[in-house]
Amino acid sequence: MVMMSVHTTFPVRGMTCASCVSHVEQALLAVVGVESAVVNLATEMATVDYDPRLVNPKVLTQSVQDAGYSIPVETKIVHVAGMTCASCVAHVEKALRRVPGVSSAHVNLATHQATVEHWPDNTIAQQLQHAAHDAGYTLSYAQAHPQESVEHKTQQELAQLGKRARLSAIAGGVVLMASMNVIPGLSVLSDQFRFILLFIFTTPVLIWAGHPIYTAAWSAGLHKTMNMNTLIAIGTLAAYAYSVAATFVPYVFEQEGLKAEVYYDTAIIIIALILFGRYLEAKAKGRTSVAIKTLMNLCPLTACVRRGDDEFMIPVDDVLLHDRVLVRPGDRIPVDGVIQEGHSSVDEGMLTGESLPVEKVVGSMVYAGTVNKIGSVIFKASAVGKDTALAQIVQLVQDAQGSRAPIQRFADRVASVFVPIVLGIATLAFWIWIVVGPSPAFTFALLAFVTVLIIACPCALGLATPTAIMVGMGRGAEQGILIRDAEALETAHGLDTIVFDKTGTLTLGMPRVTDVISPNMDQRELLYLAASVECRSEHPLAQAIVEWAKEEKLALEDPTNFSAMPGQGVEASVAGRSVLIGTAKLMVDRSLVLNDLGAMADHLATVGKTPIFVAVDGEVQGVIALADMLRPEAKEAIEALQKAGLATVMLTGDNQRVADAIAAELDIAHVMAEVLPDQKSTEIQTMQAAGKRVAMVGDGINDAPALAQADVGIAIGAGTDVAMETAHITLMTDDIRGVGNAIYLSRATMRTIYQNLFWAFGYNVALIPIAAGLFYPVFQNMGGVPPALMFMFGESGLLNPMLAAAAMAMSSVSVVLNSLRLRHIRLAV
Repeated sequence: MVMMSVHTTFPVRGMTCASCVSHVEQALLAVVGVESAVVNLATEMATVDYDPRLVNPKVLTQSVQDAGYSIPVETKIVHVAGMTCASCVAHVEKALRRVPGVSSAHVNLATHQATVEHWPDNTIAQQLQHAAHDAGYTLSYAQAHPQESVEHKTQQELAQLGKRARLSAIAGGVVLMASMNVIPGLSVLSDQFRFILLFIFTTPVLIWAGHPIYTAAWSAGLHKTMNMNTLIAIGTLAAYAYSVAATFVPYVFEQEGLKAEVYYDTAIIIIALILFGRYLEAKAKGRTSVAIKTLMNLCPLTACVRRGDDEFMIPVDDVLLHDRVLVRPGDRIPVDGVIQEGHSSVDEGMLTGESLPVEKVVGSMVYAGTVNKIGSVIFKASAVGKDTALAQIVQLVQDAQGSRAPIQRFADRVASVFVPIVLGIATLAFWIWIVVGPSPAFTFALLAFVTVLIIACPCALGLATPTAIMVGMGRGAEQGILIRDAEALETAHGLDTIVFDKTGTLTLGMPRVTDVISPNMDQRELLYLAASVECRSEHPLAQAIVEWAKEEKLALEDPTNFSAMPGQGVEASVAGRSVLIGTAKLMVDRSLVLNDLGAMADHLATVGKTPIFVAVDGEVQGVIALADMLRPEAKEAIEALQKAGLATVMLTGDNQRVADAIAAELDIAHVMAEVLPDQKSTEIQTMQAAGKRVAMVGDGINDAPALAQADVGIAIGAGTDVAMETAHITLMTDDIRGVGNAIYLSRATMRTIYQNLFWAFGYNVALIPIAAGLFYPVFQNMGGVPPALMFMFGESGLLNPMLAAAAMAMSSVSVVLNSLRLRHIRLAV
């Protein structure tokens, strides 16, 4: 078969001259499988012809990036209907990736959504829909409110599924009783006439109830693929076809000395159990996304806006940037903004996990979805629509829930060959029992064939990982833990070393006065003189001294003759007195004697404090000590991590003595001090080279290189700017106990995934051989089926196909329910 080459056009950014064009063309032509490449500098477009068997668009993107240029990539999240198992996921992904310009496509069976990355192309949406349709599935794009649109469609499908399950279950019960001859009046009929009545009753119900399964199996067959629907369709139709033959041509069986038996009840009850299982599974899967739905429902539908002298109640989507928005007590805040009038207390727990309301005054930020508690405020809208912190969090969680964990790859590889292998096992079992089975051998072999097809469950394999990822990440979002993707979640569970930045992470990042020592002068007078001078300085330590003086209710004066000496100190005159403030070196340089204050200052430094000397009128009168105070929860957080078997490390640019003092207080054994910001990532690399799996915890700005280098970067704080871009995990609050919570959540989620995969694999490995008749020889040696097992195997010694259907249906449900346990996981804060 001749494969036509693909002709595609895509934008290239970063070109400035003809040399750039040549570089890009050479880079593209160097890719094996590229037949031609023409780049236009004026339009910034590249036109490429390539063999799709050899070239993935992602390779073209990488080749352009390696040459120093870029191809902009867009992301679409679409809804895919018609998927039922992991095999369907593989088929859809393969179809979407074949579309020219698609660099990656990941499908989530739990959400029935596909995340597609592609080059900008106005026709890509239609191409993706055609590709999905050709593969036997339906792809749709959400409109203005995608979640509501998908939710409505899902509810409709769920209602229809429930209706089919109930009707087929009722019909199956009637057919089963009729087959057992327990319905009054039927016992007087001949077997032939009773079989015809069962055929008339079963056929329309089987066709209507099983329609989604049979059409999906037929569609897969047309596209030369197989999925779970294929197994169910072949199994039930085999039982149905055998029953039809026994009904209308019984003499064929009688010629062979066999009694004609029918299995209409088996066919219809299998369909009923499968549909019922899918209904329960769909209901349970709907609960896996409850966290994201809760977040989306936080934002009110309307907002009270003041424009000029008028006040309007408008839909929240119509709020404009810089609008003045009025929020009354008890109202939810509709958009992000900065308070201009009033003060209040705002409950931000739904975004940050904090239990206590946060005080808000003029100049404070407020966020969409939070609750105004006590006072009316007017704020200026600073972010609306998709730009609000809430919308960004929702998008981040949705993207993360749709991502794929590395552990899923193994399950995907198994799922891709699962259905053909099961069909092969069923066929092999059929022919073995035809040859060696008990009489009637054909009936025995057919039952084994049907049971193997029905009991196999690739659906559990497909749901094992994504359902746990969805619930785990949703639970994290509820607790203010935002995880970028599934890979970060999986990596976090294997961490063994947690590296903390000091300033602003382990400490509050705000120096405070801890000691005022003045042997020969009143302490308040010394503080008054020092603070009056420092009020002219912008240094953080100076501001801390001024703040302390204000807390002590000291009235400060404006200094005169103010002079700053960078890196040393300041001097000025206050109320006619000369004041010099600074380091010990500055005092010595001015020929001032430190006396006992020098020893006191050394002691203060050993316990992590920064001493500042104050000289008045040419004599050193005292020392003011400042320290960046530890976070109240820091010691508890470090202890929890160490109890969990994790090594803790402090990495800071501060001096060694201060770092050692802080580390001693927190019981951190390994300290790396006086490390410049650009050297922090090198230290992380060194630990990784030694075999450590390292997390870096920092503020997400100064520590950005280290956060990116670490196996898992964890940023603390608001988490709406640089931290989200750099870190793998963002804590929405400054409470560093969230680090332990994130790792605990990761471990719990991975434990659940392992349990799910063990169950999914173990279920199929154990029950497929049993369905194929593994226990028949055992029962023969025992002299028959034990009475306690008769309900499962019957007199034949084969597993009841209806029980096989029930087991298959419940296997998927059990996986989803196990994942849902993560919703109730207890975290420390």
